[in-house]
Amino acid sequence: MKTSIVILTYNKIEYTRQCIDSIRKYTKQGTYEIVIVDNHSTDGTEKWLKQQKDVRTIFNRENMGFPTGCNQGMTIAKGDNVLLLNNDVIVTNNWLSNLLQALYSNPEIGAVGAVTNNCSYGQTIAVQYKSIQEMQRFAKDYNISTAAKWDERLKLVGFCLLIKKEVVEKVGLLDEMFSPGNFEDDDYSVRIRRAGYKLLLCRDTFIHHFGSVSFRDKASEYNQLLQTNAQKFENKWGYSSNYSMMIRQEIINFIDAPRDEAFRVLEVGCACGATLLQIRNQFRSAALYGIELNVNAAQDASTFADVCAADVEALELPYPKRFFQYIILADILEHLKNPWGALQMLYQYLAPGGKILASIPNVMHFSVIRNLLYGHWNYENAGILDKTHLRFFTLNEIKKMFFGVGFSQLQCSTTQIACSESDKQYVDTISAMTENKFKDQYLAYQYLISAPKGFVLDELREILLELARDINVMENIKALNRYPIETVIEIIDRDVSNQTDVLNRIASANFAEKKFDCVIPYLQQALRINSEDSNTLYNFSYVLFRLQEYDAALNYMHGIINKTDNDLLLIERINSAKAQQKLDSSGEAE
Repeated sequence: MKTSIVILTYNKIEYTRQCIDSIRKYTKQGTYEIVIVDNHSTDGTEKWLKQQKDVRTIFNRENMGFPTGCNQGMTIAKGDNVLLLNNDVIVTNNWLSNLLQALYSNPEIGAVGAVTNNCSYGQTIAVQYKSIQEMQRFAKDYNISTAAKWDERLKLVGFCLLIKKEVVEKVGLLDEMFSPGNFEDDDYSVRIRRAGYKLLLCRDTFIHHFGSVSFRDKASEYNQLLQTNAQKFENKWGYSSNYSMMIRQEIINFIDAPRDEAFRVLEVGCACGATLLQIRNQFRSAALYGIELNVNAAQDASTFADVCAADVEALELPYPKRFFQYIILADILEHLKNPWGALQMLYQYLAPGGKILASIPNVMHFSVIRNLLYGHWNYENAGILDKTHLRFFTLNEIKKMFFGVGFSQLQCSTTQIACSESDKQYVDTISAMTENKFKDQYLAYQYLISAPKGFVLDELREILLELARDINVMENIKALNRYPIETVIEIIDRDVSNQTDVLNRIASANFAEKKFDCVIPYLQQALRINSEDSNTLYNFSYVLFRLQEYDAALNYMHGIINKTDNDLLLIERINSAKAQQKLDSSGEAE
């Protein structure tokens, strides 16, 4: 079996020499041919290539770009496989044999790629070598073939892409629409997968990659090219490659199941399913489910997951209740019309002990605050103020939303963006204005949430029913403070008969503990239930009296129709305190 190694060159002769020398040294003779397409180099590359007897060459009279040049090489390739290799690569011990082992491990595999030190889309691994000699020693120990390190991928980056010749014949050549380069490998990956093949990233194969040497000298042109070709890809396939193929590893890291455990995971807004596929790579027995609004992206995800192409807010979910161990909401809630209702609905499909895993942008980030103070609220194509966002959240609002559904605890971490020195000074300034309580929240760009579902509502109901029967009062009052007040009131309204008694009992206990924020909401709810309840009116008056709100306190006391001696005594105390306050005030005025 022979592999045709197709390399495109355009100047940078020093890289090309290193690349070809490494192929000769670390690849078994007779198993490969080298095909080089030169795009009119002017630095001596053409002269040097003509001297290489083991290299087949095509010399273009103009720069044809990357896709066209690669197509020229693929067209004359004689091997059973085609390997597209950048010229700024140095290959290593066992590199090709390892890749071939993975490529032919299954007839369904259409193409494979290697990991490296410098690449996008998670094909980079951490390295510490400081010379090419150290790199080769590292790679010799690293490149041990093992199927356990083969990950299925939605796409492979084209710096080192090994493809079966039968796949090239079935799928065709690279789309030259993407000339001079970028996103042709994204496009080719989609075409290979839609032809019925799989892509593997071989984490057992490392090669060195210097990275983008042909474009490095023209950074602004390169960035413009990226934007242009990203749009070409989206126009062709109906979704953004950068967004819809994103792997959310920071979300996956919240999955705490054993690696060999079988569990069901639903991702709402799964796009092409890159995160779900990576979950399968790490948890081989995971059953994958998705919901995706974009039908084009859902088509790709449905090749390996059970995917509904629908709007989650308009979908009657086709799953049993308590079905999933994990439900992922990665940058989804802020796009929904009613995220609170959607979360409440999804809660029903989460198994006891299961978790909602979410990422939510933080509108309290210092960049938003700074712009707002200068009168700006500018929607953007991406980020916290993404123009497609319908809802905005701070950490407090995130907690209220989850606690309101019934979650009793959240594991929360953050992502941050780079800050300049002036940014840091600005954060210090606004932090000082808020008693240095919120600095972490000003720096948080996004919150990562893991919310476990326990038997929260059942436990809360039992606590309130005991309180209604005057059982374990102080213990149960303390337990109530773990739950959001809104949820406590909801359960009282639904399941407790003597509602005003329980609400007053909770308010009185919290008042005794000086937890005033946990007093008034319960008394307000009690008055909503019965505006003439003398016990509630007395308690409300007493609280306001202690807070020195004398006029309001008297108004509530006047609402008591049949006043007792205690009521009259309290009115006397309020009037006395009010008179003293007035006397003190006039004394100060003099």
